Amino acid sequence: MKYIKVRFGKDLQHMHTRLQKTIDDMFQQMTPVLVLSEQSWRPQVDMVEVPDAMTVLVNVAGVAKEDLEVEVDRQAIKIKGIRKQPAHTPGMKYHLAEIDYGRFERVLRLPRAINPEEVQASYANGVLTITMAKRVPPRRRQIPVENK
Repeated sequence: MKYIKVRFGKDLQHMHTRLQKTIDDMFQQMTPVLVLSEQSWRPQVDMVEVPDAMTVLVNVAGVAKEDLEVEVDRQAIKIKGIRKQPAHTPGMKYHLAEIDYGRFERVLRLPRAINPEEVQASYANGVLTITMAKRVPPRRRQIPVENK
């Protein structure tokens, strides 16, 4: 029977730090490739319906208002833009990089028809809010039948 020898060091924090440094060094070599590529990302979206409107909330923290575009028609909405990466300074080194940068685009099919003429968009605290009035269904009209 073979045994695996396990030895626990007195300084586990030091061992963890060395392991983390090894992993960081490995990824540091790949960082220039990851940073320079222009990736596409997908912001998180909530879609809410109330009796007279549809509201879409888009999490786009760090995106300038000028870099956002919204297009609507009766059945869909397109949200697109770009989150620009902060300027790099000489000697700058990432220790953690979880924020996605670059262009994004979301096209959402709406569950109800909306009136494209009644749409409002606002941007505050990193959330783009788009409120769209639901399309009013045509009224039924009774047509009298006449004799000829």
